Amino acid sequence: MKKIPSISNEIDEEKIFEIINKNFSKIAPSYYTLITNWFIDAYKSFNGIDKFIILIYLINKDFIFFRKNRLIIDYDTFYKDKSLEIPKINIIDISKDLRIPRESVRRKIEILKKKGVIKKSGKKIFVDRSAFITAKADKTLKNLSILISKLSEVLKEEKIIDTAFTINEVSRSIKKNFSFCWYQFYKFIFIFSNRWKTDTATKDLETVSVALIVLINTVQNKGFKNKNLDRKKYLREIQKTEHLGINAFSIAEITGIPRATVVRKLKFLVKRKFINIDKKKLYSFSIGLSTIQFKVITELQDKNMNALSKFLYRVVNQINVINYK
Repeated sequence: MKKIPSISNEIDEEKIFEIINKNFSKIAPSYYTLITNWFIDAYKSFNGIDKFIILIYLINKDFIFFRKNRLIIDYDTFYKDKSLEIPKINIIDISKDLRIPRESVRRKIEILKKKGVIKKSGKKIFVDRSAFITAKADKTLKNLSILISKLSEVLKEEKIIDTAFTINEVSRSIKKNFSFCWYQFYKFIFIFSNRWKTDTATKDLETVSVALIVLINTVQNKGFKNKNLDRKKYLREIQKTEHLGINAFSIAEITGIPRATVVRKLKFLVKRKFINIDKKKLYSFSIGLSTIQFKVITELQDKNMNALSKFLYRVVNQINVINYK
């Protein structure tokens, strides 16, 4: 086995940001698939994304502990034990860090306790690992590996690196560096979800999930998928009305969110002009380029791309997957 070289001397965070911006249409399908599927799976875990995101916030305390003590825990070791000890649950910190009202945090934690997800033994608090659903990490791992593999292909096309790396190579390396990589992934997820809630005033993550389904329906449209666009052109192109929309029933089926709830959230998004509805009751992204909404989405994506670049830079440098054989 050839020793894996570090990429830290070949590309940096700013270069990754530049490459993503320039080749956004090549990266976007993998990126939006990763994010959208994560939100869908999070909802299906406990019929509410906030409950799941509170759970991973608690689990992330262990990843923070590993990071502070320079410990790298691999995937198999992390999922080996039946439970995970966590520090004291601080309602105020959770509320502040996740932008969820305190009483809502308190109620959701009580629900997790009743479900047996969070357990107390003396003064110690544990998360039942089976409730964390190992399969979810598997699915997210696959989607993340696809994204990083695609990024490496673009880096090779841009002559930043000599060899792209496969999905399996990325997956193996992430598993070996699981605690570090998942700490970085959760950090990105917290930033991403908080910004969507606050910057667009969507208030809850189920609304964000519904909006992402409308978005990814356009992203994966065959006529749009093969276009070679930078991020600025991509965001403008996605607003065009000729892209085929998606109905409320399909969104409910994909997300697992009840249809009546999906309809309410779609109405919220239409009223605030973040999405459009046509005569056939199909929903699509069609925001006027000179509107406040377009400005909000553009500024939000600027911030998210900075966060994505930081995340990918740290993970790729840590796992050292380039030329892995």
